[in-house]
Amino acid sequence: MAKLSKYNQRSLYGGLIAAIITGTGVFLLGNVSGYEAKNLITSSLPGINMLCNTIALASATILALLLTLLGLSSGSSSKLKKEHYLQVMTIAKLDTILFVVSIILFQVFNIPITESDELPTTWYSSIYWATLFLSSLLSGGIVSVILMLYNTVINMIKIVGLGEKDHPLVFHDGDKEDE
Repeated sequence: MAKLSKYNQRSLYGGLIAAIITGTGVFLLGNVSGYEAKNLITSSLPGINMLCNTIALASATILALLLTLLGLSSGSSSKLKKEHYLQVMTIAKLDTILFVVSIILFQVFNIPITESDELPTTWYSSIYWATLFLSSLLSGGIVSVILMLYNTVINMIKIVGLGEKDHPLVFHDGDKEDE
């Protein structure tokens, strides 16, 4: 597994905290019966579908903006270290995973499960908790991506915009090339 920079670790912790906060709010509801869960699924699905749509749109936009960031990085007068490109690649990987998962979940959540008479009502409680758990993970994931992107943008502003020559991501002649 690749070693994460301190910025990426902080971003992942931020996403984990966001997922825990959104998940905790749901667990405060307590245990729900199958019939209650069926009603809650019916009322929460439009919001979860909107969340999936928003995350898919945001992820696609972020991937496109990462291409712009790479163009800016390569066009910079300062030569950037390999670590910068690894950070951008980490953002792209996590963002792509979020994009794919949100599209799949959007499709799954559009199955009219609450209309089925074949599904035992005891399953609705498990389905309800699974949808809320997955939506919490998606929320935490997009928070992590946004925090990672924020750190990368701040670094680029410091290096390109403010011309910091002693920034840790700027390559100097005396530095060793990473393997």
